Amino acid sequence: QVQLVESGGGLVQTGGSLRLSCAASGRTLSNYSMIWYRQAPGKEREFVATITSSGSTYYTDSVKGRFTISGDNAKSTVYLQMNSLKPEDTAIYYCKHEHYWGQGTQVAVSS
Repeated sequence: QVQLVESGGGLVQTGGSLRLSCAASGRTLSNYSMIWYRQAPGKEREFVATITSSGSTYYTDSVKGRFTISGDNAKSTVYLQMNSLKPEDTAIYYCKHEHYWGQGTQVAVSS
């Protein structure tokens, strides 16, 4: 069993920054990637960014150059640094590992 807990969400103005955290606990994590998704109101959940066990990172086009995913293996935590936030980034952000999901953290960006 793996538990994932997201934190760091909040309300910011356009152009602001937030850093989300996803802390993992439970059994030793496998070599699966850690992934951030988001779901905006009325929309389907979409992929945002991922970091593989080897440290490679991938982003959806809309966040490239603004978001950075990173990991701290010692803390079993993955971060999502979000800069230059836009109203369209407003969503609940979830992290995923293997088939486990966190409960989500709300990000709201005001115009």
